This record gives sequence, C-alpha cells and structure tokens, in this order.
Amino acid sequence: MVTTSEIWSLIQPVVEGMGYELVDVEFRPHSKNGLLRVYIDQETGILVEDCSAVSRQLSAMLDVEDPIPGHFDLEISSPGLDRPLRKAEDYQRFAGEVVKIKMGMPNLEGQRNFTGLLRGLKENDVIIEVDGETHYLPLGGIEKAHLVPQF
Repeated sequence: MVTTSEIWSLIQPVVEGMGYELVDVEFRPHSKNGLLRVYIDQETGILVEDCSAVSRQLSAMLDVEDPIPGHFDLEISSPGLDRPLRKAEDYQRFAGEVVKIKMGMPNLEGQRNFTGLLRGLKENDVIIEVDGETHYLPLGGIEKAHLVPQF
C-alpha cells in the first residue's frame, strides 16, 4: 500500500514545476473508490482554471506511474481560509496569525490542543502564545495544525 508521504514525493515536482505550492495531500484508500485530495496555492490565489490544469497534469502522471492500486477520485483544491500548516516554513511564513495546533502527545500539563498567536519557529520548536503564555511545541510532535480565520 502506498503512503501519503510517497504520494507527496511523487506529485510535488509536478505541482511545483507548474509554479504552484503543494500545501497538503490527503489520501483515503478504499477498495471500491478511494480519494486523493491535493491542496495547492500561489501568491495570487487559486482559480478553478488552476485546479483544472493541475488535475490534468497529475492525472496523466498518475496514469503512467500507477502508484495507487484500484480506482480513486482525484480532487485539486485551494487550501482555504483554514489552511493547514505542514512544513517548517509554514510556521515562519504565517507568524502573527492565529493558529490551532493538535499535538500527538500531551505536554507535561496534559494539554494536546493549543489555539493562539503563532510567533514563529525556533530551531525545531513552534512558538505559540496562548492567553499571554508562550509555549514551545516540538515540530515533530504536531499531529495537525491550521490557520484560524479571523473575521
């Protein structure tokens, strides 16, 4: 069975070669109808035409490489306002934004979920300020993280 990280490695050069940023990849295998969802972005935003162009390129490459057994649907999307944070660079790029972080394991106080102001990245720790208190969260221990839209 192919992993999400293997799929990421396969499609990243195609997406970046087209001038887009690969934001996230979701892969949900299923015996009858799996799903491969790819999130892309660029500075000027993503239009339907961008999603269509990336879909055509990835479909052709995936047909040739055939890394995923069986049938699956391919969806290309923008990351949306609640953009996921996956790469170390994301934590620097979005410093100053409100984020929600879920850790794989609780910290010493038993806390796994943090919502607060992202202060950036120092070495391998994500710095987040929650209610005036600064937390240093190990990057490798983050299970999920995303921006929290502010209206």
